Amino acid sequence: MSRPNPAAEKTIPANAENRYQVTRADLPLSCPMPSMSLWNSHPKVYLPIAEQGGHVKCPYCGAEYDLIA
Repeated sequence: MSRPNPAAEKTIPANAENRYQVTRADLPLSCPMPSMSLWNSHPKVYLPIAEQGGHVKCPYCGAEYDLIA
């Protein structure tokens, strides 16, 4: 009998959404984020969200990130 993989259950698909809300705990922000499965994504790029007024768009996939309090 196979056991479920707890690490896989905590990941979210990369590029599954077009907009994400992130907090200061997620900084430094990268796309894809550490909690995203990476097998079907682009290379990791760090995004300067704090310097962009709390909003930034990934140049690779177009995902948008909003910094919330």
